[in-house]
Amino acid sequence: MAVTRLDDLFDILRSKPRKRLVAAYANDAHTIEAVSKAVDLGIVDGTLVGDKPTIEKVCAELKVDINRFEIVQETVDTKAVAKAVNMINEGEGDLLMKGLVTTDKYMRGILNKEKGLLPPKAVLSHVTVMQVPTYHKLLVLGDVAIIPAPDFKQKLAIVQYLVQVARSLGIDEPKVALLAATEQMSVGMPACVDAALIAKMSERGQIPGAKIDGPLALDVAIDSASAKIKKLTGDVAGDADCLLFPNIESGNVFFKTCTKFVKAELGAMVMGAKVPCILTSRGDSVQSKMYSIALAANAVR
Repeated sequence: MAVTRLDDLFDILRSKPRKRLVAAYANDAHTIEAVSKAVDLGIVDGTLVGDKPTIEKVCAELKVDINRFEIVQETVDTKAVAKAVNMINEGEGDLLMKGLVTTDKYMRGILNKEKGLLPPKAVLSHVTVMQVPTYHKLLVLGDVAIIPAPDFKQKLAIVQYLVQVARSLGIDEPKVALLAATEQMSVGMPACVDAALIAKMSERGQIPGAKIDGPLALDVAIDSASAKIKKLTGDVAGDADCLLFPNIESGNVFFKTCTKFVKAELGAMVMGAKVPCILTSRGDSVQSKMYSIALAANAVR
C-alpha cells in the first residue's frame, strides 16, 4: 500500500529494525529534539557529534535525557562533519544528518575525495517529499537544492532517485512528470528536448519501473482538469507522483511557494552517497527534520 501521508512513515518504520543516525555538529535544539523524538518513536538510535557541554545544556532546556544518545565530542563544525562521515564509512551509522552547520561545509564533508561518502562517478541530488494540502497524494521532487542546472546525465540520475524514493513509499510504478515551461515540443528550449528524450527512453524500456512523460507544464502535470482542457492523454498528465524540475530556480521557487503559501509539510535528503544524507535548512521545523529522518531511514537498503 502506498504511503499517502508523511506520518505513515513512522508506522512503517516501527516494524523494521532501528537504523543508527549520526548527526553532524548536533548543537542545536531543533536537531536534538527531532532526533530525540525519532528515538521515542522507535525508528532510529542517535549519535550526536558536537560540543558535549552545549549538547548537555540544550538537552536540559528541552528536558531530554542525554543518556539516550551516544555523544562524540567535537567543538569545531568542520571536524564534527568529518568525524560523522568517518563513522558512516566505518560502519558505525546507517544515515547522516546535518546539524548546526552550513550546507556548504556539510556537503564538503560528503564530497571529500579521500574520506567522503561519494562513490566513483556518482551524482548527488536532493530529493524532497512534500505533502501539499491541495494535492491528493504525496509529491516527490528533484532537484531543488544541489544541482543548479542539471545536464542530461544528471537528469537521468535525478529521475532514478525520484523513482527509487517513490517506490520506497509503496508506489509500484511511479508517474514521473518532466517539467518545462510548456507541454508543447520546442527545440529552442533545452528542457523540452531533454524531457522528450528521457520520455522516449522510458517508452522503449530503458528506464524500467516508472511511467515517464514530458515535456509537461506544471499545470497539466498535477491538475487533471488542465490536462483534459489541453487534450493531454497518458498516465502521467494530471496525476504525477514525481516532478523533475529543469533547473534549481524553478524547483526552489515551487518548493518555497508550497511551504510558505499553503503550509506544505516535507521530508528531504541527499541521494547518491553511500547512505541517505539528511539535508534540511537550519531554520526548518522540528517536524520537517523528523519527516526527513523517517524518509532517510525508510530509504536505507
